[in-house]
Amino acid sequence: MSETTSVKQQSTAAFYGQAVLSFGVAMGAVAFGIFFLDADGWVRAFLAIGVLYLVTSCFTLAKVIRDRQEAGQIVSRVDQARLEKILSEHDPFQKL
Repeated sequence: MSETTSVKQQSTAAFYGQAVLSFGVAMGAVAFGIFFLDADGWVRAFLAIGVLYLVTSCFTLAKVIRDRQEAGQIVSRVDQARLEKILSEHDPFQKL
């Protein structure tokens, strides 16, 4: 049976830093805009809660998608291992 190791794809530190910085800038800009919005406090509070709910929903969605993809990769690896086992045990010259 052949040993195959999958290459784990990892983000670089620069990409991670850019993502964190971009998230921080976006949240800061929205917070700044809501804070200086010419509206009643209730309207600003509603917008702030809406933004926080949207952010947590995005994190949850990203986690669910990642978990589903990882589960699919595990099933694919199991199927690949089964196929390799069958192929390694198969003798094409054996009489039926």
